[in-house]
Amino acid sequence: MAPITRLVLDVLKPHDPGVVDFTTQLGDLETVDAATATVVEVDETVKTLRVTLEGDALSIDDIRDEIQDLSGSIHSIDQVACGTRPIDDPWLG
Repeated sequence: MAPITRLVLDVLKPHDPGVVDFTTQLGDLETVDAATATVVEVDETVKTLRVTLEGDALSIDDIRDEIQDLSGSIHSIDQVACGTRPIDDPWLG
């Protein structure tokens, strides 16, 4: 099976931990080389984030576990890239 090299996730999380701490904790996972989080929506008690993770062989199980440990939940997996070379994606800008 081809390794997962990029994931874009729709994540719901409480306000605490903050976005910086949340993202850096995901970036500290062993299989993650880079992590970004963009705030998409803010409600009274939660935030919706678009989280992008890149690495040579991402572990969706480890990522899901870490998000849950941070009191978040994955609403959807919006993009998956697999293989050993990057793909030019016009949607990424």
